[in-house]
Amino acid sequence: MRSLKLTFAAFAASALLAGCMGNDVERAAVGAAVGGVGSAAVGGNMGTGALVGAAAGALADDVERAIR
Repeated sequence: MRSLKLTFAAFAASALLAGCMGNDVERAAVGAAVGGVGSAAVGGNMGTGALVGAAAGALADDVERAIR
């Protein structure tokens, strides 16, 4: 259960922070960095955090458009 909460938190933080970048590659890079560091900081798996963060970053603008 803790892992699921950490994954969700990494996804949310990455999507919010990466949404400021110009394109999908930049958002994915920022998301991976934020997700990896954030996950490692709270004792999670850095690789999983980076993967989830990259996905969140790359999809941030698509989700925003879908919501509107």
